[in-house]
Amino acid sequence: MRHFSTSTQILGWSLVLLLSSCIDPFTPPSISSPPSYLVVDGFINSRGISTISLSRTYAIALAASPPTETSASVFIEAQSGRRYSLRESAVKGTYVSDPLALPPADTYRLHLTTAAGKEYASTYVPVKTTPPIDTVAWRATGTGVDITMSAHDPANATQYYRFEYAETWEIVSPYIPSLEFLGGRLRPLSVPFPALCWRTVRGTTVQLANTTTLTQDVVASYPLRQLPSTAPQLLRQYSLLVQQHALTKDEYQYWELLRKNTETIGSLFDPQPVQLTGNVQGLGSNAGAIALGYVGAHSLSEKRIFIARRQLPAAWRPLTGYESCMPPDTVRPGAETYAFGTNYLPIYATYKNGGLVGILAATADCIDCRRRGSAIRPSYWP
Repeated sequence: MRHFSTSTQILGWSLVLLLSSCIDPFTPPSISSPPSYLVVDGFINSRGISTISLSRTYAIALAASPPTETSASVFIEAQSGRRYSLRESAVKGTYVSDPLALPPADTYRLHLTTAAGKEYASTYVPVKTTPPIDTVAWRATGTGVDITMSAHDPANATQYYRFEYAETWEIVSPYIPSLEFLGGRLRPLSVPFPALCWRTVRGTTVQLANTTTLTQDVVASYPLRQLPSTAPQLLRQYSLLVQQHALTKDEYQYWELLRKNTETIGSLFDPQPVQLTGNVQGLGSNAGAIALGYVGAHSLSEKRIFIARRQLPAAWRPLTGYESCMPPDTVRPGAETYAFGTNYLPIYATYKNGGLVGILAATADCIDCRRRGSAIRPSYWP
């Protein structure tokens, strides 16, 4: 999730001026140097590992990742007094706990102190138990693949749901090099490039459902993901992991405001943005400090599906993602030193009548699938 500056009020400052039949963007000065507010992203997992990411707000115009908040002291605190520590992982600004089994009768909050000594805590919240996901189903339509999910709570105790997904698919480079340029000369490739990689991407939209107006606590055929028939994800093997969260009413309202602020603003007729903070606040000498994020406490339900290319219509033609790499370039003999560097690589040589004609070549992004994913096979892959 991308975090936005000034409690997401800045989302409403995308204004345009219509002058002399031209449209020019106008950026208020406050956007170019917004305050740096703490952003807390994550939840207290009552039946597993809790993962909390800490970062700072930043200007929307900056093409960069949010600044991470590192070296913080973070723990989960029960209202009865017990504490559960989180440690910073290899991913800077991300803090993880040991596997937890929190007693549901207690209430819990997240407590943290930044490296600069600023203290924050979320409000105490009750634990909700997330029901299992009943089904994740997909079907091929005339234009692509529709993926839906269904769930229910026979105790009618959930009512407020949030869904996330992560999709993984196979990547195959169009080229298998046999040469490398090393020490100023071409030679047979010593270490082959991987033939297969996997790319994983998390969904970025806020997906919510509530059953408060229904007679039963049932979510039926909720639309999760749509993929066109040309999607590169469908070229070989595709997987979707669905995660389900049970929310309190307050947490649901926070996510609903976030959804409206980030997804339904863009025209004069859309709802105006509202100030969005959450349930994290400054403590002690830091009282009154603004922080963004809502930390709830609940268990997590997951279900994974796979879709193989052979299960889809034969007439479909998914893109490879490497269309811009075709065809490869040709480097003429004698230009190797000039042409080949760290990002431009030889593939193989071409000959005619026993003489070298040229070396087929492409950028590393067209050859090495690790530029687009990982060569480590996921443990769950069939």
